[in-house]
Amino acid sequence: MTQTPSDTPARHSLLDDAQGLVYGATMAAFAITMLTHLGLVTGQTAGLAVLISYATGWAFGPVFFAVNLPFYWIGYRRFGAAFVLKTFLAVAGLSIMAQVLPHYISFASLHPALGAVLVGFISGSALLALFRHGASLGGVGIVALWLQDKTGFRAGWTQLLFDLVVFALALTLRDAVTVAWSALGALVLNLVIGMNHRRDRYIAT
Repeated sequence: MTQTPSDTPARHSLLDDAQGLVYGATMAAFAITMLTHLGLVTGQTAGLAVLISYATGWAFGPVFFAVNLPFYWIGYRRFGAAFVLKTFLAVAGLSIMAQVLPHYISFASLHPALGAVLVGFISGSALLALFRHGASLGGVGIVALWLQDKTGFRAGWTQLLFDLVVFALALTLRDAVTVAWSALGALVLNLVIGMNHRRDRYIAT
């Protein structure tokens, strides 16, 4: 059916994008605060940064910011300058807030199973907000799409293989039960993204 002008979705304004980036970065930082409090791990670039943080004692925020630096050029070539700028701001915001929030949030009691599920839900909502405003949290997803363009190898498989490596490495730093709860959180996160990030249901950009 041909769209009339009134049917055409309005594009996000600068204010829309700003609140989306702030929400996404803040919720992602809250999820990381909960995740690291429980000693859990996650996938993608954030998972790699968490593992480096656990292994070295370095703070997650600066590690996450540094790990993402090599990916911006690929993001620029694949998605353009606006995407890279928004992603850079989201990553920087998460990196800063991940350092700040632990000073203001504490958990007296939180079971790892519930915590893992909550981390998945919160991280999923954060990423959805960023995706819908033309940003991401950088890293592996950018490389996965670039490889798909260049070689035809599906982006989802690249991300899955990376996550398998991250969780395998996690077994050298965390016990199997903790890694299992972490995998539950990653599953919830992917279900949230898979069921809600659909252009046929959300088409405003």
